[in-house]
Amino acid sequence: MKKIVFLAIIGISISCTNVSYKLQLNSLFSDNMVLQRNTLVNIWGLGVPYKKIEIVPEWGKKVILNCNHDGSWNGQLKTPEAGGPYFIDIVSNNDTIKINNVMIGEVWLASGQSNMEMNLKGYPNEPILNSESEILNANYPNIRMFTVKKSISIEPLDTLNGEWVQTSSNSVKEFSATAYFFAREIHEKLNIPIGIIHSSWGGSPAESWTSQKKLDELELFSETLNDIKSNPSEESIKLWFNQFNSIDIPNQKNPKDLLKDEYGQLDFSDNDFIEFTFNDLNWETATLPGRFDNLISTQFDGAVWFRKEVIINDITADYTLNIGYVDDMDKTYINGHHVGGLSGYGVWNQRREFLIQKSLLKKGKNIIAIRAIDTGGPGFFQGPMNLSNSRNEVISIEGNWKYKPIAEIYEKKFYVYDKASSISNRPDFIKLNPFLPKMLFNSMINPLIPFSIKGALWYQGESNVGRHEEYSILFPGLIEDWRSRWGMEFPFYYVQIAPFSYTKDPTKNVSQKLRESQRNSLKTPKTGMVVTLDIGNNTNIHPSNKQDVGKRLARLALTNDYNSELNPLGPTLKSTERLNNSVKLNYDHVADGLLHLKGKVNQFKIAGSDNQFFEGIVLINKDHILISSDFIKNPKYVSYAWSDTPEATLFNSDGFPASSFMIEVD
Repeated sequence: MKKIVFLAIIGISISCTNVSYKLQLNSLFSDNMVLQRNTLVNIWGLGVPYKKIEIVPEWGKKVILNCNHDGSWNGQLKTPEAGGPYFIDIVSNNDTIKINNVMIGEVWLASGQSNMEMNLKGYPNEPILNSESEILNANYPNIRMFTVKKSISIEPLDTLNGEWVQTSSNSVKEFSATAYFFAREIHEKLNIPIGIIHSSWGGSPAESWTSQKKLDELELFSETLNDIKSNPSEESIKLWFNQFNSIDIPNQKNPKDLLKDEYGQLDFSDNDFIEFTFNDLNWETATLPGRFDNLISTQFDGAVWFRKEVIINDITADYTLNIGYVDDMDKTYINGHHVGGLSGYGVWNQRREFLIQKSLLKKGKNIIAIRAIDTGGPGFFQGPMNLSNSRNEVISIEGNWKYKPIAEIYEKKFYVYDKASSISNRPDFIKLNPFLPKMLFNSMINPLIPFSIKGALWYQGESNVGRHEEYSILFPGLIEDWRSRWGMEFPFYYVQIAPFSYTKDPTKNVSQKLRESQRNSLKTPKTGMVVTLDIGNNTNIHPSNKQDVGKRLARLALTNDYNSELNPLGPTLKSTERLNNSVKLNYDHVADGLLHLKGKVNQFKIAGSDNQFFEGIVLINKDHILISSDFIKNPKYVSYAWSDTPEATLFNSDGFPASSFMIEVD
């Protein structure tokens, strides 16, 4: 999922070798914290080398240990059954730190990208369901959330920033909505304190939350990791940019500013590039549709001009200029006249179709000029790209375009290139950003280890759409990575991505394959998956109903970890078998039986070895389904809800949906 994030060096933390010999705690250990009940919890910090540390909990025996040679120390406290509030004193060398209002209960780690990060306030023009009343009625002082402040790092860090906050109508608006609704459900069912450590970053892919050691084991992203390792020095990069004039990027702190046409209005002194008579012979050539962020280097964020000559013989009709989807922004001209463009928040996935009045056209040669701005991540034209008129005449404008980069984003500025200068000697570097492999694991997961947790919640996958084969290896690897770091096989519950129109082209659907990778990840022990086929939004990648997402995550935990007799969730495909000309699908977790609702489209499809799919004839029994077709005599493949935007039609009697799937029958 794309977010407009300017990928400068954001919040990079650097370890310091000069230890301040004063009693210090990781910020996790602070007022209002929640500790995992009935276990040995780790507590750590810094002090004077070799000096004694006393950890004195109000509820029990104190723990005595000595600081290591570098001042570090790590002790373990035995926690009681849920309760509180308590205090803890940490004493050493005449220093005392008192931690107040400590609760003992259940602690869960919540992580992922923007659907996990999305707080109860919601995003601009993207509200949370019943947000106002949820915020007003949030009076749960024994639900506490620690939100890890965003930072990135090349190397694993030991420290982070954040604070424990009690739930109230004033504080909850900043809480992760999904994590809060999960915590509220557990709290109300068990009547014990719940602590959530929330560590997420919108738009982040799974590899950014995975350690380099695990990525090396999986043999993934080795080229990118090597590029990070061999990155030029920060000084040499700054020296390159400082030779150019710069323009400050417009302030985005006010959400309303995100909706303005501010980037399209930036003045790069490039107005001559739109002119019909401008000479672009010395410009480089690129192929569009396609990516343009990698034309300049392995990674480029900024503004690039594209020009193309188009021959139009009939200028007696108006035309429509279609340039497809531009990631992120564009400003488009024909023969020097501005005809359209989109800029601002969330326009990267909107189709560009602009009316071209016949009065703007010339018989014969015409010039289309587009200034495209990529603000982070891949920058591309997706296409199709053409001119068409009411007479059904279509002129393709795909193929070779002239291009020239004019400005680059670095450290929250646009650096404007000299028009006549070459940038061939630009240093090839990776801008350190939160979407690179390992960067968020190092800064926002590693410092949490080994804080004692019950389990983990995960809401992510949108940013890995299109890379499902890789994700099928990466995601189980991430789970194994975290568990090995904590030294325990804790439960790991995740949300399957919801329906969303990623491509606007039904022949190029891709997200169902990522959902299938997530479904197959259930083979990893002690995992559970929340299906959201019934509560998504085909036109909004951030569905508003986070209440049901949180409740479904909580139901997994209540069933698997807290001795609830509830059915875990929706129907789970257990096995398949061929019966004559039909395929039998056997399901677990059907409660009192499977329910097949008729939708606008039959979501069940069946095919033979030729991969030609036909609508399936569906016969439902309590815990199995028979799929057949009059056109298929020897079925080999069966699918359900296999598209970017399927409709959920298969449920169990508890009202929970089944996952989409594509299977080959043995």
